[in-house]
Amino acid sequence: MFLSQSIRGRPEFRVGVRDMTPVALGIGAWGLMTGVAMVKSNMSLIEAVAMTLLVYAGSSQLAAIPLLFAGAPAWVILATGFCVNLRFVVFSLHLRPYLMHMPRWRRMVHGYLTADMSYALFTKKYPKPPLTVAEQQAQEAYLTGNYFVTWCAWMGMSLVGIALANFIPQTWGLSFAGVLSLVAIVCSMATTRLRVLAALIAGATAVAAYALPLKLNIVVAIGVAVLLCFWLEKQLGLDPNAEDDK
Repeated sequence: MFLSQSIRGRPEFRVGVRDMTPVALGIGAWGLMTGVAMVKSNMSLIEAVAMTLLVYAGSSQLAAIPLLFAGAPAWVILATGFCVNLRFVVFSLHLRPYLMHMPRWRRMVHGYLTADMSYALFTKKYPKPPLTVAEQQAQEAYLTGNYFVTWCAWMGMSLVGIALANFIPQTWGLSFAGVLSLVAIVCSMATTRLRVLAALIAGATAVAAYALPLKLNIVVAIGVAVLLCFWLEKQLGLDPNAEDDK
């Protein structure tokens, strides 16, 4: 449906593919090491493949894998995954005016397939929601082209990592490429003072709380950054989506 001729035939789809292709290598490396990590954490082949195909949330998967391996309580694993993915609530609110003209099932599919980098590239390309039917179709085609590359790179290399986990030593350090891709995502989205502040608060809190068990420093860092920035937004009347003047 989403790769129908009406979408694939539009030039915006090809532009979306082209814009996303340069970062596909980092996404693929991150997916490769996630696949390796799942198998190395004693997950069965079926469990690893199911998690790859159904969850489709790299940072959440990597946060949950060591917790599963350590036998952490279910509430800790769920809370960690929830907090790590809280950013998608913000993404959804931002994308709502872009997608509200679509049926609910299409909005849900677009929401599921839109990842960090596809969101960042899409909102940079189209800072304002569509006003005409032609703009709606063009924006949907571009977004689909973006996440088509992301999905293929992530799924393909995650499955390769699962299949070759016993032959790929973790000492290769391929996960560093994934870290770099996430850094690129953060930098591309840090377009306002409030967003930069949120990243700094989260980073400082994660380091300060590093000694917490079960990687709870990640949960604490996200919670502190969200609460403080919400408070600052209300106290100072800041618009979190308004880009700073250049």
